Amino acid sequence: MDIPWGDIATFGTAGLSAVAAAGAWFAAHRANGTANTVASIERERWHEDRTPDIRLSFTGQFGSRGSITAHLAGPDSLGDLTSVQLEMLNDDMDHRVLNPTPEYTQADADAYVWGPFRFAPGIDGADQNGRRTGAVPLEMGRGRPFAIERTRPGRWMTGMAAEQWQDRYTHLPIRVRVTCGRGEETWVLARELENPPR
Repeated sequence: MDIPWGDIATFGTAGLSAVAAAGAWFAAHRANGTANTVASIERERWHEDRTPDIRLSFTGQFGSRGSITAHLAGPDSLGDLTSVQLEMLNDDMDHRVLNPTPEYTQADADAYVWGPFRFAPGIDGADQNGRRTGAVPLEMGRGRPFAIERTRPGRWMTGMAAEQWQDRYTHLPIRVRVTCGRGEETWVLARELENPPR
């Protein structure tokens, strides 16, 4: 009986080729996954390197009103921002309403700014509660003022004078969250300003 060495060699070569092809596919698939991971890390690093350097300053006070200026100081590689929105943050107290009434609900507590200042409602696109401004563009190296006013006791805080209310916040900072955008990129930054004397 003749052994068909030619056929065996052909099948052996085909089998080795299939194993090599499978190994090449696996290596390419693994390399592609590694490349995607490296690209993702690089995108995150690039995003972090371009985090806007937003500097807030208290730029004027006229009685119970004033302004906060948001200045875009860098990085130079970022360029202009297409949107900047400021939001007043609350103090660190828990403002859950344990015994709601028709005059005071959790919605009232959530909408209220529990801090020394709020944005002037209706100015700079600020909402009716003075919680946040409208989103505006900001050019590199430029600033923009936002009107603010001292908070007053909520309508449900009967018998409390504005002076008593503000005394609670004399030594607490003004806390602001800044949401910046450029194209598809977004950054959320926390900033604090010293509460100026009344």
